[in-house]
Amino acid sequence: MTDFSRLARKITWVLFANQSLASAGFIASATINSIIGANLGGNASWAGVPSAVYLLGAAFAASAWGYLMDRIGRRNGIVFGLIIGVIGNALVLYAIASSSLLMFLIGMILMGITNAAVTLGRFAAAEVNPPEMRGAAISNVVLGGTFGAIVGPLLVGPMGNYIKTLGMDELAGAYLATLILFVIAAVIVFAGLRPDPRDLGVQIAEQYPDSAPTGEARSILEIFRQPAALVAVTAMALGQVVMVAIMVITSLHMRDHQHHLGDISAVIASHTFGMFAFSVISGRLTDKWGRGPVILVGASTLLLACITAPLSPDVLPLAVSLFLLGLGWNFCFVGGSALLSDQLSPLERSRTQGANDLFVGLASAVGSLGSGFVFAGSNYTVISIVAGVIALVPLMMSMLWMRKKVAVVPA
Repeated sequence: MTDFSRLARKITWVLFANQSLASAGFIASATINSIIGANLGGNASWAGVPSAVYLLGAAFAASAWGYLMDRIGRRNGIVFGLIIGVIGNALVLYAIASSSLLMFLIGMILMGITNAAVTLGRFAAAEVNPPEMRGAAISNVVLGGTFGAIVGPLLVGPMGNYIKTLGMDELAGAYLATLILFVIAAVIVFAGLRPDPRDLGVQIAEQYPDSAPTGEARSILEIFRQPAALVAVTAMALGQVVMVAIMVITSLHMRDHQHHLGDISAVIASHTFGMFAFSVISGRLTDKWGRGPVILVGASTLLLACITAPLSPDVLPLAVSLFLLGLGWNFCFVGGSALLSDQLSPLERSRTQGANDLFVGLASAVGSLGSGFVFAGSNYTVISIVAGVIALVPLMMSMLWMRKKVAVVPA
């Protein structure tokens, strides 16, 4: 098992590097997507459309990536996804220069497809590690987002100033930075993700025959009908809805209160720091406490964020609320990912994980699109109230599942 451990560490670090670079690009562009959407669309109701289109692209691609990675492997799949992202960013740069909303949205779709491939990397880390280390492995990959949380928003201003010297809109600078980061990530994954996690995962499963279901592969519907899998998917999907609904509209909310781009970037940086920086803690708590308690803590933190977000439009209170929003998402995401991984055999992994991310993407796309329309017709407070109600669902489901799980344990 020594060789397996060494290879698992290497693969996890490569996936960490990929997540770091890609998330820096995603976060840099997410900082201003709503502003560009409102500018090109002509009014605030378009603010949530770019993120919704991006998330829909990710959602529908996730299931396809799951099946494709079964055939071509995790390494080739992730590299292919990053190349699609490079093309998407090039289209966005052209769209901003030509004021083309349609081209901008096409670029967003391609970036969403890239996000789906990159996000599945967390499951690749889980499958090359033994069950008692899966939570930590997933969190180590998600931790790569800390780099993105810090670097991504910081790229917006300097790259905006640089691209202005080329005669382009300052908002285009984030997408130029993202394009470069995707190229670097693709090179790292292609060179370093060897052996392919798909192949190593099969060998790990043979070493731990009692750690996952055996026999013929079940249908996705059959898997998701299991209580544990249902809790896992709900925590990830609705946690994403709550996070996206508030996050995507916060930039426009701050712009309406006359905050400059530096303030907006700082708040988004606080949010993404909460999303990723505490992954080491959430992963280890997932392995130590169990999956259910971590999901419960995450849903409770999301609810707290929804309560505090509309209390003040000032930078510091918003930064604290958005930090809590990111932290709650992290606990739901890591806990849910580990819980779902526990329920799957090697034959079921890629396609089921892809289907899960399809549901997560569809749910968050609805949250993003809905938040734009709700904000245009009401205000930031109403969005926070609706998101808070949604956060109650995974909170209650995790409580009920843990109670039933304890009840069936023999005395």
